[in-house]
Amino acid sequence: MENGRRMRIIGMDPGLRTMGWGIVDVDGSRVTHVANGSCKSEGPDLAVRLASLFRQLERIVQEYDPDQAAVERVFVNKDPVATLKLGQARGVCLMVPALNGVGVHEYAPNTVKRAVVGVGHAEKVQVEQMVRLLLPGAISTGHDASDALALAICHAHHAQTAGRLEAVLAGTPEAGTNVRARTGTGGRYGCQG
Repeated sequence: MENGRRMRIIGMDPGLRTMGWGIVDVDGSRVTHVANGSCKSEGPDLAVRLASLFRQLERIVQEYDPDQAAVERVFVNKDPVATLKLGQARGVCLMVPALNGVGVHEYAPNTVKRAVVGVGHAEKVQVEQMVRLLLPGAISTGHDASDALALAICHAHHAQTAGRLEAVLAGTPEAGTNVRARTGTGGRYGCQG
């Protein structure tokens, strides 16, 4: 998909104490597990902990060389201080791929749940179960890594859809669309069933 080869996606679940990451390869409609884990922040204060997360995540990005990155959007919760700290950890998730030439895409939690489970308000357990079903043989190293794999799967689905849309708009019949639908010669609504 990227430059005529498979596309590798890293999903990142931001967290100040534990930052989950998960990597999948996408080849057509096939999504396969590559690796997953979590980065644990170390240090006495916020700046040192963020630097620790930065260095760990940078090693992972450089080792696995992803083409695209998916990061969860932060929502504002009842504790503004916690939201701010989470936003700073999220900044690490945005910065590391960008500094390594990797495209970064953001998804709301409900979008991720809808893409993986089919329901936008799914429980964490449901997301974990679907990740295991969608990535047979993958053993998640924890909740954060499972969420990161869900982000990567979500981006894989969105990228595939966007790729098909681009192909349709470019007029390539290989996009899996009905040529008659584009030319207006098929059926009542311009398509064949």
